[in-house]
Amino acid sequence: MAASSSKKLLLLRKPLCRALKPNFSPSPSSSIIQRSFLSSSSSSTHNKYLLEPSVTISKSFLSELSRSYCSRSSPLPDASQGPAAIDYRSLLQEDEYHRLANATIHDLLEKLEEYGDSVDIDGFDVDYGNEVLTLKLGGLGTYVINKQAPNRQIWMSLPVSGPSRFDWDQNSQGWIYRRTKANLRTVLEDELEKLCGSAINLS
Repeated sequence: MAASSSKKLLLLRKPLCRALKPNFSPSPSSSIIQRSFLSSSSSSTHNKYLLEPSVTISKSFLSELSRSYCSRSSPLPDASQGPAAIDYRSLLQEDEYHRLANATIHDLLEKLEEYGDSVDIDGFDVDYGNEVLTLKLGGLGTYVINKQAPNRQIWMSLPVSGPSRFDWDQNSQGWIYRRTKANLRTVLEDELEKLCGSAINLS
């Protein structure tokens, strides 16, 4: 009776073991990890996972690989390498800008017309239109002064110094060229005196 029971148990154990045995045979749809997947990496973390062709990827492998890539420093630009963008609208309100710029240009117009009466320059002419002040000195060159509202600046093109952009400076209460800290009126005075041979006071 006991021998019969043992024989039955042995017969039941074989199919049970076959059912519980993991099936590692790869299916056609399974993707294969190739050695070249991580061959370009030189870190020890990646070299540890140079795997033989396999069917499944462990969760620990994916987790560590993800942490490794995410921990790399991104090549973001350093803000100290270049000047920060200036929000000119925050420096000077538009209405205030137009008031200051118009007052400056109109004052220059009057003083340049007076200066023209005191010097003998062929082709001397001062004109203002469309918010652009133009001073012609014949063969000596032409000055152009105009507003640039989006940048809250006054731009001035000079035959000697070239183009310059002036910003309003609250401390000095004048239009300043940021690169040289020169005042717009002073720059124009110096150039006109050199070209025309006669001093002018635009302050």
